[in-house]
Amino acid sequence: MSEASLLASQLWSQMPRGDTRTRRRRLRRRKVKGDAKKRRLSDEQVRFLEMSFRDERKLASGRKAHIAAELGLDGKQVAVWFQNRRARHKNKQLEEAYLKLKLEHEAVVVEKCHLENEVLQLKEKLLEAEEEIRKLSWSVNGGNLGSSFSAVSQQPIHGEFGTEAEAELAYMDEYDLYNYTMEWTNPYGI
Repeated sequence: MSEASLLASQLWSQMPRGDTRTRRRRLRRRKVKGDAKKRRLSDEQVRFLEMSFRDERKLASGRKAHIAAELGLDGKQVAVWFQNRRARHKNKQLEEAYLKLKLEHEAVVVEKCHLENEVLQLKEKLLEAEEEIRKLSWSVNGGNLGSSFSAVSQQPIHGEFGTEAEAELAYMDEYDLYNYTMEWTNPYGI
């Protein structure tokens, strides 16, 4: 006996016996039921099934028998075709929904980028405006804060967009505050 045949016989003896019996039963069932080949549908049959599917996606037993008789097919074959067609239809709907959501997502991402750029530009303008205000207030006061004001502190203030700007905190005498508000509310002296 050759080495190959000895090895094959050893492997055959080690194979579980339940698997081969199950395979044999399946083969016998196929032979009993009829031809094991899958029958292809003709173009006319497919067109008729497609028209029936467009009319109604679910298949009642009476309708299934009618379609099977009309096409010369087995009722189970018609039922399986409808089941497969519903699955393909569902997959196509999911693909279309996915593509729609993908396009919407991409549009939102582009809009987000535009908004982020706009926020950056606005932050730059805010910093420039705050710097200009600081320069103008410095030049109006001539480098000091005036006789009726006294600087309490200079602290950075964090604005809405996280930028820092220096704010001048000032103290105003009560009497001066009253006169200032009176002048402001009554500019014509009435």
